Amino acid sequence: MSSPIPDALLGPADIRELAAALGVRPTKQRGQNFVIDANTVRRIVRTAEVRPDDVVVEVGPGLGSLTLALLEAADRVTAVEIDDVLAGALPATITARMPARADRFALVHSDAMHVTELPGPPPTALVANLPYNVAVPVLLHMLDTFPSIERTLVMVQAEVADRLAAPPGSKVYGVPSVKANWYADVKRAGSIGRSVFWPAPNVDSGLVSLVRRAEPLKTTASKREVFAVVDAAFAQRRKTLRAALAGWAGSAVAAEAALVAAGVSPQARGESLTVEEFARIAEAASPRGTEQQTAAARQAASPTEESGK
Repeated sequence: MSSPIPDALLGPADIRELAAALGVRPTKQRGQNFVIDANTVRRIVRTAEVRPDDVVVEVGPGLGSLTLALLEAADRVTAVEIDDVLAGALPATITARMPARADRFALVHSDAMHVTELPGPPPTALVANLPYNVAVPVLLHMLDTFPSIERTLVMVQAEVADRLAAPPGSKVYGVPSVKANWYADVKRAGSIGRSVFWPAPNVDSGLVSLVRRAEPLKTTASKREVFAVVDAAFAQRRKTLRAALAGWAGSAVAAEAALVAAGVSPQARGESLTVEEFARIAEAASPRGTEQQTAAARQAASPTEESGK
């Protein structure tokens, strides 16, 4: 690998100069806050444990701060950018500041939520400063669409980071926590101050590490079926699962039957369940699971052999 060019990374003056030349002003609509500190992007790359053989996909590269740091460490980097002006300018920035690595960079000018394929080898890592307003759906879409992504490190709003990494029983445990855990082991990986951004956001930021499960979750239910249970359970957080899942199951009685068959208390609430337990509930509602529910109900309603003696 070629040695990085001294001072190839972007500093505050570089960012403002680039933005001025392009007529760019960060917009709240797209959640744009550009990182202006080289030490921060290098820290992100270290925390992501980017390796020389990694093929990294980055979402929302902006002016290229993190992109350049990733190119220093990875084999290849593919950046996905929705903004017309930023997408048009980024290749020239890479060529100007890191010409020896420019052939290792690819740009996809698209909305990340619509990306279904990427140029070059399959990505092995996702590293991104995700736009705060779409962070969770973009993260889940990328993990679902590109199963080759083994490791992920994303910078998101601190509150979102807490939710993604929250364990069952936590006050902030919810839909993002469960769905992220469907794909990966999730943990908080650090905090980022406001002063490293331009413009400085009104919220703190956090790093979240996701390491994909070595084996997919063992369940006969599909991801769509499991996620439907998760969405229903958290739509009415204050209610017991028997009540919260009534609409999903068709009735409170059917919900209770599915919960009992899954070994989950009907009086429990969604925030106490693991993704494995949600999967068991989805299984219990499947045709095979319904048969098991019926058999269990019949057994409970009829005398046992012992009681008949």
